[in-house]
Amino acid sequence: MLRKFKISIDGTQYMVEMEEIGAPVPTPADAVAAPVAAPAPAPAAAPAAAPAPEPAAAPAPAAATASAPAGANVQTAPMPGKIVDIQVSVGDKVSKGDPVMVLEAMKMENQLIAEFDGTVASIAVSKGDMVNPGDELIGIA
Repeated sequence: MLRKFKISIDGTQYMVEMEEIGAPVPTPADAVAAPVAAPAPAPAAAPAAAPAPEPAAAPAPAAATASAPAGANVQTAPMPGKIVDIQVSVGDKVSKGDPVMVLEAMKMENQLIAEFDGTVASIAVSKGDMVNPGDELIGIA
């Protein structure tokens, strides 16, 4: 279900459409309240139409690697913000408490530290990426 919102930023108004995740599924009672026009029957000689392709998933950031490999401990973002620095590379050895990246949130830079001992197996973000709480940042094997 798409919803429209009018947002004002620094005096400039923007019209945005957002898809509501987890929107209620229409019930039969909803179908009675909002009738839908029946599709016209297809001619008998016409070939069956191919189903519409599903929208492609958003591509992963170019510099980021894939998700953490099986068996790796995944470290996630503790809060929403922007990645301003990545201080490790794939293959680096880290100890619990070592700094791994810097996350800017509410104009404050927050040092993110390794939650596990091990070797950096994957980095799922790039410098400049916006993240939400729970988004994968780094995999440590």
